[in-house]
Amino acid sequence: MFKRVRSWWEKEEQQSSGELSQENIPQHIAIIMDGNGRWAKSLGMPRVIGHQNGMKAVKRATIAADELGVKYLTMYAFSTENWKRPREEVDFLMKLPGEFVATELEELVEKNVQVRLMGDKSVLPSFTLEPLEKAIRDTARNTGLVLTFAMNYGSRIEITEGVKKMVEAVQNGTMSMEDINPDTFGTVLQSSSLPDPDLLIRTSGELRLSNFMLWQLAYSELWFTPIYWPEFGKEHMIEAVAEYQRRIRRYGGL
Repeated sequence: MFKRVRSWWEKEEQQSSGELSQENIPQHIAIIMDGNGRWAKSLGMPRVIGHQNGMKAVKRATIAADELGVKYLTMYAFSTENWKRPREEVDFLMKLPGEFVATELEELVEKNVQVRLMGDKSVLPSFTLEPLEKAIRDTARNTGLVLTFAMNYGSRIEITEGVKKMVEAVQNGTMSMEDINPDTFGTVLQSSSLPDPDLLIRTSGELRLSNFMLWQLAYSELWFTPIYWPEFGKEHMIEAVAEYQRRIRRYGGL
């Protein structure tokens, strides 16, 4: 009993001093990058300036996650619902991936980061998709942090399409009804090559999932912060991971 209390005390003392335990770094962090427009508005600037500065925060978060030893980082870049925004804003958002790849690809390669993409690519304009596909090709052999952009992604659509794949497999005889379970269903999702997120971070103070990785986040730890995404830096990543390390993940047990 004394050993357990001492272990807990040492852990609290370590984290309160800003240090993290390297034995309990989340393997996969997912981020809902929220608040770009509100950040810009609070400073009297156009919303697009917020998105531009949000791109800089993507780089900071990627570097921070990599330095902490995170293996997978998934960023919610553009949802299937974001098409409802004003045309000018959507057009600007569609240009950001090309801008990001043009300025950051060389460093991503140097840092051994592997870029991936999930979401419906069929309706993305070529000037959005082609730079992303170049980044995927150029980093395909990298073995470090896996950086996945969820672009034109919606979890309900992802789950619906997964159900269709399962039904089709049963109908053509490659799978039986008895084969369908949570593990096999996970293999038909767009994130099938990724482990489920250990930690979800959402900025801007909103407390919802917004149709992001609903299946995969079933047992993830959730961390919400009131800061807007363009303000997000290494110190916030450390704060989120420190909070993650203070929690006990029971997965329904004791």
